[in-house]
Amino acid sequence: MKLDRESLLLYAVTDRAWLHGRKLAEDVEKALLGGATFVQLREKDASFEEFLEQAQEVKKVCKKYNVPFVINDNIEVALAVNADGIHVGQSDMEAGSVREKLGKDKIIGVSTRTVEEALLAQERGADYLGVGAMFQTSTKLDAADVTFEELKAICAAVEIPVVAIGGISNHNVAELGGTGIDGVAVVSAIFAAEDIRKATSEMKQNLESVVKA
Repeated sequence: MKLDRESLLLYAVTDRAWLHGRKLAEDVEKALLGGATFVQLREKDASFEEFLEQAQEVKKVCKKYNVPFVINDNIEVALAVNADGIHVGQSDMEAGSVREKLGKDKIIGVSTRTVEEALLAQERGADYLGVGAMFQTSTKLDAADVTFEELKAICAAVEIPVVAIGGISNHNVAELGGTGIDGVAVVSAIFAAEDIRKATSEMKQNLESVVKA
């Protein structure tokens, strides 16, 4: 699947912490019905078999709605399920090595916090960048905060799309207006909501003015 900037507007990152007996694929579908434009499957503690099973189920839902589907960090799962791509962090495999393993047609996203990291990721073949954490987040406790000024500088420095991530909610997303981002990646703002579809729809409405700003 080819990546375009519009598909990164509302990037949903999964977390099974809030399932309460539901299937992850069901919650992902609610997010897609609410307007999510991109899905990343994130499984930090699952075995290969568990990760693969979740990936197969979520991929089916994403294909149904024609939304890009990537795997967080695990290249073996990404290859096994034939995902649309992968997202890697600075401590994981670098973009050039990932490209060699996945092939030229897959989507590669890279987490960055500085202009230097962003330019290097772009040079090595990243298709988009995830920049953050922008706000305090419980999802990734070791994530260093990125200032709005640094985010704006990254957006200005690179030609590839940039997605802001980290503690973003309907209450603070407007603060990102004017930074130059193409979208936001959210976890709890969607998947911890009592009404996932409604929360996703509200976030997308808020984002349209933020990204245009």
